[in-house]
Amino acid sequence: MEEIGAHLAGAQRAVFLPFALHDHDGYTSLVAERFAAHGVRVLGAHSMDDPAAAIGEADAIVVGGGNTFRLVAAMHRLGIIDAVRERAAHGVPYFGASAGTNVACPTIRTTNDMPIVQPPSLDAFALVPFQINPHYIDPPAPEQRIGETRAERLAQFLEENDVPVVGLREQSWLAIADDTMTLRGTAGAVLFQRGSEPEELRPGADLSRLLFIEPRFDVSPAL
Repeated sequence: MEEIGAHLAGAQRAVFLPFALHDHDGYTSLVAERFAAHGVRVLGAHSMDDPAAAIGEADAIVVGGGNTFRLVAAMHRLGIIDAVRERAAHGVPYFGASAGTNVACPTIRTTNDMPIVQPPSLDAFALVPFQINPHYIDPPAPEQRIGETRAERLAQFLEENDVPVVGLREQSWLAIADDTMTLRGTAGAVLFQRGSEPEELRPGADLSRLLFIEPRFDVSPAL
């Protein structure tokens, strides 16, 4: 929360998108209580007549975790994707956790969630040009494996798409300011790129280069 408070420094009114969970009121109340200590008033987008207009006036945008498919379906239904992109482009701080991290990417193709609803599109906010896999879990020992590992699933993604994926372990996050991106937290991450072996990333790593890549989706399978 100290890091989040620093990221939102100066913001007085944040719009919260609680749509990844079913209980919008309860979720908003929980987040509002936590953010109040930092002087930020949190308002739930679900309670607003015009969420897009409210986002256009917000000092910060906060997106919580839950089911990413449910979240992105609501984003499309409410027509708020362009509003969030525009505010972020003008320097309004964005904070996303779990599902809120997934939707900061161009698409939600690297989420871990079950598709409990059918969104009209997998497209998301595209605040960054690469993909993120939150809650990344390292492969267990071979004798302990049952089914696919997370690394194998991301390798399958890279067979169809030429887009870097940052596998964020628990207690890790990406901090972005202007043209600089740093891996924060304590657990590190893993970078997956087409044609390369997974790269271990240590806390404090400068990943600014990923902000300038050109994502390529649905390209010919890698050979």
